Amino acid sequence: MIPVILAGGKGERFWPLSRKARPKQFLSLDGSGKSLLQTTADRLLDLANGWEGLWVITAAHLADGVREQLPDLPAENLLAEVEGRDTAPAVAWATLEIAKRYGEQETIGFFPADHWIGNQDTFYQTLAAAEELATTHQAIATLGITPTHPSTGYGYIEQGEKVGLFQNCPGFKVSRFTEKPNLATAESFLATRRYSWNGGMFIFPAGVMLAELRTHAPEMMNLLEQEGSAVYPNLPKLSIDYAVMEKTDRAYVLPVTFEWDDLGDWNAIDRLLHQTDQPNVELARHVGLDTSDTLLYASNPEDLIVTIGLEDLVIVREGKVTLIARKDRTQDIKQVLKKVQEQSDLSDLL
Repeated sequence: MIPVILAGGKGERFWPLSRKARPKQFLSLDGSGKSLLQTTADRLLDLANGWEGLWVITAAHLADGVREQLPDLPAENLLAEVEGRDTAPAVAWATLEIAKRYGEQETIGFFPADHWIGNQDTFYQTLAAAEELATTHQAIATLGITPTHPSTGYGYIEQGEKVGLFQNCPGFKVSRFTEKPNLATAESFLATRRYSWNGGMFIFPAGVMLAELRTHAPEMMNLLEQEGSAVYPNLPKLSIDYAVMEKTDRAYVLPVTFEWDDLGDWNAIDRLLHQTDQPNVELARHVGLDTSDTLLYASNPEDLIVTIGLEDLVIVREGKVTLIARKDRTQDIKQVLKKVQEQSDLSDLL
């Protein structure tokens, strides 16, 4: 399998730590001491049989950062988008380039750069199962995350007909994809036990994805195949879910059993690092009185955060910016960023 890391995201919900030139994937957030990008590359190297088989696609202004963090990545395996157009153009371009080099029978896996995976052995077993399913059925296999709560922040995949066992993992035909639902719908999904979260990981033979892209996103594919990546700014802004996965009849899902988190916002760090015998998650010097269930972070180890009578908050100190938010409002950081962007004198804080 040729693994491709999708590393072009902005990570805005980790602002103020995540900035335009230093987005989430370049940060160390999981306690490992390595960035999310480096951890993802390490996880996929065995799958790729070394650096020659690993690819990364990112935004042009982040390419130097990727090279700095992954110095052993071959230059020709780094694809830099001149303008971000969401995941469909990224998947299409990378798949075209890999098919040119290795042929359309090559199996490719796409993996976001910001995932935390708990059990590596189970992860590899699941990928072997996904590759078997994808090649035997000439299909697009996706990994379905078992929901732990009725989240409204993830897309959902409904399991259809069971098609067999692959490396002892059950595989199902996808009945439908549903974008982020409201709470009542999410609760009804969980009650059926037929739904998984869409983790954004896809495994397929190159020719299968190219055929589906040509069928369901023909204008985008015509431009890419005729003109190459130079037409990127003219491509439609489309997610791979909307462009292909919601329309294809060649989608299959394998529910996974390994631990997973998408590290989407500050609450994910709280989930990952929380210890039951500690009242808070402290990534800063902290003196607190009657403070509980609070995440505290400071990039400068000399900074001191003092709290009195607080709970269920996220407090982040980064350079000239201090963020204080209720845990249930961290999704609104993007809205705050829009207000910051409107003030020209704050542009250096983006």
